[in-house]
Amino acid sequence: MSKHILKEILSVRRPLEANQANLKDQVVSINRVTKVVKGGKNLSFSALVVVGDQNGHAGFGMGKAREVPMAIRKAIEQAKKNMIKINLKGSTIPHQVLGRYGSGQVLLKPASEGTGIIAGGPVRAVMEVAGISNVLTKSIGTSNPHNVIKATFDALLSLKDAGKVAELRGKQKEDLGA
Repeated sequence: MSKHILKEILSVRRPLEANQANLKDQVVSINRVTKVVKGGKNLSFSALVVVGDQNGHAGFGMGKAREVPMAIRKAIEQAKKNMIKINLKGSTIPHQVLGRYGSGQVLLKPASEGTGIIAGGPVRAVMEVAGISNVLTKSIGTSNPHNVIKATFDALLSLKDAGKVAELRGKQKEDLGA
């Protein structure tokens, strides 16, 4: 399951044409990449960016180019294409979830109002652009931003809506304690 996060995102993605104006983007990491060729070294830059509308939609993208601004622009365009809808419960997430990608794991826990975003680096960027303002997180394993972002999106895709869970169980939403 963890290796198929990109396929899942691509299958669940929903382009948001109407909300293109109020999207917020955040650069997570920029890498200088060197390719050694016969004539010397070719420098290029790789950018990892997250994009969201701060209302339950988020996406991530990667871009490479010879200049940093162009790499960021390419990453933003890819992130807009990979936007997903996140099930929220107010300003937090509905339940605890663990996302995995490669050797990276990200644990997301709901938090009470006023807690804020307790997260580091890449996970914080995703939470901010998605509009999740009260959450506890723990990044386990690798600190590679690419794997941490993908594990975070794996966790966010695993979030279930209380109404749909109640429907599957044949109960009322209120019976679940949601």
